[in-house]
Amino acid sequence: MKAFLTTRGPKAIGPYSTAMVHGGLAYLSGMLPIDPATGTLVADDVQAAARQALQNIAVVLEEMGSGMERCVKVTVYMRDMDDFAAVNTIYQQYFGPDYPARSAVQVARLPMDAPLEIEVIAALDAE
Repeated sequence: MKAFLTTRGPKAIGPYSTAMVHGGLAYLSGMLPIDPATGTLVADDVQAAARQALQNIAVVLEEMGSGMERCVKVTVYMRDMDDFAAVNTIYQQYFGPDYPARSAVQVARLPMDAPLEIEVIAALDAE
């Protein structure tokens, strides 16, 4: 097992690694919609938040030698399940046509009061 800390994506806001690598897979920590340049959340608009979180994930995966097309599992945590369709509109721009397995979960609150947080498991090795 090996820890990975990003140099291009947002810095961790707590005591955790950006990702852990094990068995040819990258297990990314939940990604908030943080602007890496400022360390602050993007606007509270859920689509802007989804776009930023997914862009952060794409940057980290690229840095690790993987990519969005290598994601095998995605978990989306949302403050409001009524935002599901709006998030899907952005989500489809980052994945497809073979979408990864996914769960969507409504939660009471997220760090920094973010509207969503997204975590992924992605393959690193070629299959």
